[in-house]
Amino acid sequence: MADEWWRGAAIYQVYLRSFADGDDDGVGDLAGLRAKLPYLADLGIDAIWLNPWYPSPMADGGYDVADYRAIDPAFGTLADAEAYIAQAHTLGIRTIIDIVPNHGSDQQDWFVQALAAGPGSPERERFLFRPGRGDGPPNDWQSIFNGPAWTQVADGEWYLHLFAPEQPDFNWRNPEVVEEFHDILRFWLDRGVDGIRIDSAAVLFKDLDSVEESYTDHDEVHEVYRGWRRISDAYDGRFFVGEMWMPDQERFARYLRPDEMQTAFNFDFLSRPWEAAELRASIDLTLSTHVPIGAPPTWVLSNHDVTRPVTKYGRPDTSFSHQDRKHGMPTDLVLGERRARAAALLAMALPGGLYVYQGEELGLPEVEDLPDEVLQDPIFARSGGTDRGRDGCRVPLPWSGQEPPFGFGSGTPWLPQPADWKNLTAESQQDDQNSMLTLYRTGLRLRRGLLGDGTLTWRDAPADVLVFERENLTCITNLSTAPVDLPPHEEVLLTSIPLDDGRLPADATAWIR
Repeated sequence: MADEWWRGAAIYQVYLRSFADGDDDGVGDLAGLRAKLPYLADLGIDAIWLNPWYPSPMADGGYDVADYRAIDPAFGTLADAEAYIAQAHTLGIRTIIDIVPNHGSDQQDWFVQALAAGPGSPERERFLFRPGRGDGPPNDWQSIFNGPAWTQVADGEWYLHLFAPEQPDFNWRNPEVVEEFHDILRFWLDRGVDGIRIDSAAVLFKDLDSVEESYTDHDEVHEVYRGWRRISDAYDGRFFVGEMWMPDQERFARYLRPDEMQTAFNFDFLSRPWEAAELRASIDLTLSTHVPIGAPPTWVLSNHDVTRPVTKYGRPDTSFSHQDRKHGMPTDLVLGERRARAAALLAMALPGGLYVYQGEELGLPEVEDLPDEVLQDPIFARSGGTDRGRDGCRVPLPWSGQEPPFGFGSGTPWLPQPADWKNLTAESQQDDQNSMLTLYRTGLRLRRGLLGDGTLTWRDAPADVLVFERENLTCITNLSTAPVDLPPHEEVLLTSIPLDDGRLPADATAWIR
């Protein structure tokens, strides 16, 4: 039987630029990551998902890839990547890499060749070049990053970019594109990567003749992932996790059929407000979508694109969508931390895979007061400054010390760290039994030893309280405004905050058995 380790894995997301700086140039790198592998092993994770580490002009934080078979010099070399994969394996940590199939970089060789070759050339057929309408673009499509989705080149043609102009979209109806990515997959699987995260997985095919913007979830995309699955199945224990922001759960589930992806990110759970009925509805919806097709669900509280949980849960409105970062709303970080702790234990107790974004285990808040001049996310510029973008969740991690750069490296970090992060460093939380870091370490250790298959059974509970049973524990999350009694139990395994005279306080989670 194939090794399906990913079904219940705890996976830690590393945004490499902001994790740890090994050469003191202010940018995180593979040397810094390798030095921190013991920390991650001690945290209790099973795998690391790395955001793109390829050569890139960094027009979109590395998601504008110039060469899919190399490592950006700011991060290290291909030999460094291979050494990292091997070292992580010795610690029992697997590696998941990011593949970006929808678009490349405008500095990629293929695109440079396409510009030089001119209209009608085979080189241009690898992308989506079209003549304009009069003096304007081929249609009125808008970029996901704001502004037009078309850019004109010197000879008058226009090319499509669903994201930034520096990210031209590939033409997935071209066999050359299909075969190129097959070769890229083999290149990395041969080097020992254990999984692949597929960026913007549902938007590869476009109907450019449609009056409406028609680029999401075309049926043709499934044949692409069937082809990818045939390749990965030749390597034991490898898997895919797809990024699809889709409201239709039936359409979402089609990507998880037995001959396509094994898993996909559960953004519905991430997007729900801190309300018992909403969270239970999301859990039920997720399980009903995944269980019938034999796919394990995933549980995600944050990532490199969204507001950090401590900030999100500290706001009056805790709902969240991909395009709505809610900057400028009042935030109660004490309440946010309390709820983030409770949400972490709730997510850890659910059946399936768990993703932890770097710094989540430290309780880092969103950095919302970054000066305009340091912001690098293209969303900020393309929105005319009305959307401050995603840099606030990408600020380099604080490891130690009392002032920036907090042990990230001796150079000036590429984004500035808040001075009050001195109370949130890994060093300051290491031996604190009440810290967020200790909560994550304890929860991940217990999760690994206690939880088996995907069975979850709901139990009767008071209003605004969630209670469910797993194999060896019962999880109670109190989303009400007052303490509640715990169900009958023999042992309290873990609580997000201390009990109040034996009762579970508001905005808290307990594991009992």
